[in-house]
Amino acid sequence: MRVMAHRTLLLAVVTAAAALAASAPASGKVIEVGRSDAAPACPAAPCLAVSRTTGYQIKVGDERNSFTVPEDGKIVAWSINLGKPTAEQIDYFDKNLGGQASARLTVLRLGKTLYSRTITQSPVVKLEPYFGQTVQFPLGRSLNVKKGYVIALTVPTWAPALTPLLTDHSSWRASRAKGKCNDTGLQTAQQSLNLVAQYRCLYKARLTYSATLVTRPAPTPKDAPAGT
Repeated sequence: MRVMAHRTLLLAVVTAAAALAASAPASGKVIEVGRSDAAPACPAAPCLAVSRTTGYQIKVGDERNSFTVPEDGKIVAWSINLGKPTAEQIDYFDKNLGGQASARLTVLRLGKTLYSRTITQSPVVKLEPYFGQTVQFPLGRSLNVKKGYVIALTVPTWAPALTPLLTDHSSWRASRAKGKCNDTGLQTAQQSLNLVAQYRCLYKARLTYSATLVTRPAPTPKDAPAGT
């Protein structure tokens, strides 16, 4: 009788485990797209800042595609690592680059000959309260993205989110026209959806931002056995 009871209990446990496995929820993955782990230049001299443009990282060292969306899903938050400029540096940038530091996340669909189209964007946020920190902004409305889209940073004014020049092959592109790469005060920030701009200007540095992606859950195949 004890053997029978043991077998009955074991069968009940196995059945319960199989039922739990069969009812386990399909979950998406949480992936950080981009890199915000580099140290921004400010407050060192010169205090370098991203100014009045939209930019996206091409390479981090020899690593490509760090800022490319790997799977369909939703962007639910974005992060930016900010330098801590001095009061004098802040005053200079505010007066010469259109006002207080600000930025937003932009999703691009890359095309041919360095043209890209804005697909969706987060709201613009003021950055000065967060200088000297890596700050994450949750999104009230998540951004739908598809595999292959690129995560960019749009800066309507200025942002201390740029490293000094690097020699490790890191590089980023800005939405500036040919021959205008040194005109960093010209307004080229992509502030509307469905805009097409050519990202002709390449800089050997890093932008310090990233986005939090929740991928779409993968359904269980119809022909898969229960509990797989």
